[in-house]
Amino acid sequence: MAIAKGYAATDASKPLTPFTFERRDPNPDDVVIDIKFAGICHSDIHTVRNEWKNAVYPIVPGHEIAGIVKAVGSAVTKFRVGDRVGVGCFVDSCIGCATRDVDREQYMPGLVGTYNDFEADRKTRTQGGYSDSIVVKEGYVMSIPENLPLDASAPLLCAGITLYSPLRHWNAGPGKKVAIVGMGGLGHMGVKLGAAMGADITVLSQTLSKKEDGLKLGAKEYYATNDPATFEKLAGAFDLVICTVSAEVDWNAYLGLVKVDGAFVVVGAPENPIPVHAFALIPGRKSISGSMIGSIKETQEMLDFCGKHNIVSEIEKINIQQVNEAYERVLKSDVRYRFVIDIASLAA
Repeated sequence: MAIAKGYAATDASKPLTPFTFERRDPNPDDVVIDIKFAGICHSDIHTVRNEWKNAVYPIVPGHEIAGIVKAVGSAVTKFRVGDRVGVGCFVDSCIGCATRDVDREQYMPGLVGTYNDFEADRKTRTQGGYSDSIVVKEGYVMSIPENLPLDASAPLLCAGITLYSPLRHWNAGPGKKVAIVGMGGLGHMGVKLGAAMGADITVLSQTLSKKEDGLKLGAKEYYATNDPATFEKLAGAFDLVICTVSAEVDWNAYLGLVKVDGAFVVVGAPENPIPVHAFALIPGRKSISGSMIGSIKETQEMLDFCGKHNIVSEIEKINIQQVNEAYERVLKSDVRYRFVIDIASLAA
């Protein structure tokens, strides 16, 4: 087994610290990747602080991984040494299925998370991208277009696909009015992707502090949700509302913004249950739905779309020694718009 270096959480109440561990030996269908950059996702914070009550320590977080292929197994056909590649939120899937569901695998039994999980043998722990290398099955590695910078591409592997998937599923495009709730790491990707699809994008954010950014990234309108007049003015205005925030909001008020037969889609993960009144849905035949990342097939489609439209995340690059400070800044919404760790800093 190869020795890897990274940063890990060893307890819910302690900061991440340097950690040395073993990566499994590659199989014939595996790709060995030198990790160059790893995005910081709010899910990383939820997990390492055991806010979802499923943490098994030690945990090396990180599921927004961009790197370079270092070696390939004898059965690998899609990748060669030197290729630019990405790894997202899972490294195996459909373990409980008769066959792999390439279109909906993120919802099928047996999804194997990139970290804080067990591989198919149910013995080997998965560890994520806050590290210098990773070994992944060929079918769960994706190509990053040559024209996209690796550092700003890393967040596409979670933030990008988390917004791309619902935008595609609910047919965002010309003639569709789409609202993105929250102008953060997820929300700004929804603005960029939705605008590139041709949809009419509106940002709904707590204040107007990021209005200039939102309009620059492709939104046509930008409203403050701390102004009650916003909900009156925009009542019944949207075919699709995608909520990216993890904070508590007035769900019934937001459902009032949805058109007849429209959809309100949750991609953020609030800690508490969502309280929704039946009559926020019934009179308009509205739906409230959830969406979780995307399949490998759809994630590659998203990366290719981003390559075609020159879309990457807006990032602040940090050294790995700043990761604990970055976590606190994420919780304060003090980043525009996604932290990305330069893994070369591990050698410092």
